[in-house]
Amino acid sequence: MSDENILSESATDRRGFLRGAGLAAVSAALGAPIPFGEHFPDGLVPVALGQDGGVPTIPGKDGVRVLNDRPINAETVVTELDDDFTPNAKHFVRNNGIMPDRANTGSLDGWSLTIDGEVKKSLTLSMDDLESQFKRHEAALVIECGGNGRAGYNPPAKGNQWTLGAVGCSRYAGVRLRDVLKSAGVKDSAVYIGYESEDLHLSRDPSKKPISRGVPIAKAMDEHTMLVWEMNGEPLPALHGFPLRLICPGWPGSTGGKWLKRIWVRDQVHDGAKMTGTSYRVPRYPVAPGTDVPEEDMEIIEEMPVKSIITRPASGIVTKLSEQLALRGHAWSGFGDVKAMHVSMDFGQTWTKARLRKPVNPYAWQRWTASVSFPKKGYYEVWARATDKQGRMQPMLVPGWNPKGYLNNAMQRIAVKVV
Repeated sequence: MSDENILSESATDRRGFLRGAGLAAVSAALGAPIPFGEHFPDGLVPVALGQDGGVPTIPGKDGVRVLNDRPINAETVVTELDDDFTPNAKHFVRNNGIMPDRANTGSLDGWSLTIDGEVKKSLTLSMDDLESQFKRHEAALVIECGGNGRAGYNPPAKGNQWTLGAVGCSRYAGVRLRDVLKSAGVKDSAVYIGYESEDLHLSRDPSKKPISRGVPIAKAMDEHTMLVWEMNGEPLPALHGFPLRLICPGWPGSTGGKWLKRIWVRDQVHDGAKMTGTSYRVPRYPVAPGTDVPEEDMEIIEEMPVKSIITRPASGIVTKLSEQLALRGHAWSGFGDVKAMHVSMDFGQTWTKARLRKPVNPYAWQRWTASVSFPKKGYYEVWARATDKQGRMQPMLVPGWNPKGYLNNAMQRIAVKVV
């Protein structure tokens, strides 16, 4: 088997090409016959014609692709996400403002965490207080940007054009947020929490905040919601929120503030930066692509949908007809465990059940493995589909359009040439 990526040449206007192209033309462009071509969905862009080329990187990161440098945003190349636990150097970065100086210096001088608002006793806690007064908790947790997959929407949605790599599952250590909130005494009037952080607005105007989001009090009090200061056994890296960050697993990564300095318990839905308007919201009802949706018809994203990735092999692989192709990747869901994983190599006509591990703990991703055999030489696509414990299943194509391009959990497809 060879991993030579001979199918990586991209087309300038792939959708336009396919509008008028028949099966023979598509086959010619791919340089191989399509054995199950009669099942290829009309208008679908072959994944081999949609692959990109070079991958720029940033210091301290391995195999990540920079989408924006003001603020820094970078996604991980999907084949670099094969580790059971995502190394710090391979975890995606999603920033909204300018990192605070403290993150770069690693100093705790003058830092504390404030818990206030609808509590019986406001708290000001140092890192020593957090470590000594509350029980330590460790967990492997998926963090995924709400816009992961945005590049798949048409018409395009504004924002970082994430493909598949704005996700990671690392091991974290810290304390449960509920233990800290219980110490402060949450009042019955509590409805929501909002976080505030030390990062700066891009304008450097101290009166503006780059982001200040939050979650309902029930999610804040969930046993899996954490305040963390370690990532994979090391202090939180600068890009990931040193010295402290919040993680609300299963919900968009934006609900977990980095460079944390305050948890504000509110008697209303939090209305901080990027909590209002269309930010991290989707329509309450299905809309046609390109629809201008009124703000009052948008609702806050909570649980992230079921999803999976193929980490081996890379798309564009060449394999021999006599060999089985081994596949593997990860699956996860904001609604709980994934219960089944399937793969198809005939454009969804038949499905093969993959082997699926249980998560090491709730909200960790699950390793899956499978193998497929091909009936004849030609161009194939292997599709991967996860199903969560509620029966929710990844769609074949991009799901319901929304103005900001959130929650794309379409099945991943990889191109395979059999010779």
